[in-house]
Amino acid sequence: EYPRELSGGMRQRVGLARAFIRKPKIIFMDEPFSELDSFTARSLRKEFLSLLKETQETVIMVTHLIEEAIELADRIAVLTPRPGKIEKIIINHLPRPRERRSEEFFCLEDELYKLIEP
Repeated sequence: EYPRELSGGMRQRVGLARAFIRKPKIIFMDEPFSELDSFTARSLRKEFLSLLKETQETVIMVTHLIEEAIELADRIAVLTPRPGKIEKIIINHLPRPRERRSEEFFCLEDELYKLIEP
């Protein structure tokens, strides 16, 4: 298949593979799962976590989804409105794999919402 014929999920998989194959010191990602349907995004996040576990790469990712940040990140930086500055860094101590329906997950989610809500 030609790249233009790939689905959004397949394009994202190719993008992740390209990012990890070069073994960079840091990978920067800007909302990498935002254009995917929820099922594809969930599947791709699992693949992403598997790659991270295997490669131990450093990834800095921007997301507007608190649940995604909790699921993927070990440290979550909450930014202020413009001009964007780091308001607080939250250390995510939840063990992997992170259970999205656990009380601890919900508590961390509540803490982050309180920081973000006006």
